[in-house]
Amino acid sequence: MKPPDPSARGAFLTAEWRWLAMLNYQVPPALLRPLVPAGTELDEWGGVTYASVVGFMFLRTRVLGVPIPFHRDFEELNLRFYVRRKGPEGWRRGVVFVKEIVPRFAIAAVARWVYNENYAALPMRHRNDVRADSGGSVEYGWRHRGRWCTLRASVAGPAAPAAEGSEAEFITEHYWGYARQRDGGTVEYQVEHPRWKVWRAESATLDCDVAALYGPAFAECLSAPPRSALLADGSPIVVRKAARIA
Repeated sequence: MKPPDPSARGAFLTAEWRWLAMLNYQVPPALLRPLVPAGTELDEWGGVTYASVVGFMFLRTRVLGVPIPFHRDFEELNLRFYVRRKGPEGWRRGVVFVKEIVPRFAIAAVARWVYNENYAALPMRHRNDVRADSGGSVEYGWRHRGRWCTLRASVAGPAAPAAEGSEAEFITEHYWGYARQRDGGTVEYQVEHPRWKVWRAESATLDCDVAALYGPAFAECLSAPPRSALLADGSPIVVRKAARIA
């Protein structure tokens, strides 16, 4: 874990994020600009604006230091894109969530109330046979409109740290989150974790009704094969309490 920032706010949530399957799509900036929170701007890598569909495991979750029975270990699926904001120390690279899916209604309700994030609760499941030294495959499933949808990724060989300046580093190394509020303002929250080891996926698929899940505007972009796909091993994380910036 990175050393805590002396100016950081108190912890709201601690957990482990593990086996993050990230399918990364090139999207037109005009599609995302209406969703960019006030006080931030769209970020890009290599001239490409990305949105990512990410499936992963939430493990050993505590909210304000308290483990909530039956709500500690669960799957999450989210659609996110990338922004940045100038802070005192330089650019803060962050993510904005378009939609997040979890299998527990209470988790979705708390996230909507605290951060005004667009959470939904759906039945979920997962399968994972990945080994850190040899790879394997991971699959996340969610039931939507009467059928099971899936995100799958297969990898081979050992994971390795993302190279400095690489696309993999851009996708995985974000330490801030931004959420638009009901009144048009923005909250910012810090996420602490060490650098993750990653695999570049040999194959990856997203099988769902994109228009029904994320809206017709995303259908064309997310129905095509991803521009890239990664799997990160993950780590313990700390999500700090939010602060209003706009």
